[in-house]
Amino acid sequence: MKVVVTGSLGNISKPLTISLIEKGYDVTVISSDAGKAAAIAALGAKPAIGSLEDGAFLSATFKGADAVYCMIPFNMTAPDQFAYFSNIATNYVAAIKVNGIKRVINLSGWAAEVMKEHNAERYFNNLSDVNVTHLRPGAFYSNFYGFAGMIKTYGMIVSNYGGDDLIAFVAPEDIADVVVEELEMPAQGIKIRYVASDELTCNDAARILGTAIGKPDLQWPALPSAQVQQGLESMGMPKDLATMLVAMQAAQHTGEVQERYFAHRPVLGKRKLKDFAPLFAAAY
Repeated sequence: MKVVVTGSLGNISKPLTISLIEKGYDVTVISSDAGKAAAIAALGAKPAIGSLEDGAFLSATFKGADAVYCMIPFNMTAPDQFAYFSNIATNYVAAIKVNGIKRVINLSGWAAEVMKEHNAERYFNNLSDVNVTHLRPGAFYSNFYGFAGMIKTYGMIVSNYGGDDLIAFVAPEDIADVVVEELEMPAQGIKIRYVASDELTCNDAARILGTAIGKPDLQWPALPSAQVQQGLESMGMPKDLATMLVAMQAAQHTGEVQERYFAHRPVLGKRKLKDFAPLFAAAY
């Protein structure tokens, strides 16, 4: 089977590519960074260097593929996030249509149903005779790396969810495993699958990571949304993106996201936050 993987050699796409190659798949990896071509080839995959915002490039790259793994990376510079998401999702759908691809794995998120404006799922749902799995993973362990500077500066994790909010956390490698599982399962039309590795309160997560870095009393309070929004914008994040992230986090604080998650609760992956903690400590 020929599979196109988007996301370059990111936290999900690299272990996914390795797993697919080991299983004998013919894999093409899309990256916007020409400097990644050699590393992609070294894994045994074919590098395709170009932009997801280039529809012609995507259509050419998808040619001959049996299945595609699609993800839309955040763009920290795009002033209009809706237009950015819409453009890439539209390009994906067009490339899938023109090449007659019948199997699609779309990386969504566990807040997809409450973030409808930025939810790309609806674009894929309009495809005819295409089997689409929407993966809705929880909060990535790898996101914690972005909190390291915050912990050093403020002595805490700062967001507008926290405390006793129960969060579904996920190891990117567990997401990669689920992508492979879905590719090897019988197609089922349009399917939604939540993905998680651990379910912890923010306080518990802070305790696990704090202990690993010698700060066992590390706090993770839920701050007011307006304060978090101001902080993100002061760090240079476009207002549109900051607004989107704050809204997504607020829905986790109110429990709206968790309500949908628990209605479709998945079997948890094998990689727990305590297993990730030493990696975080080494990077910290």
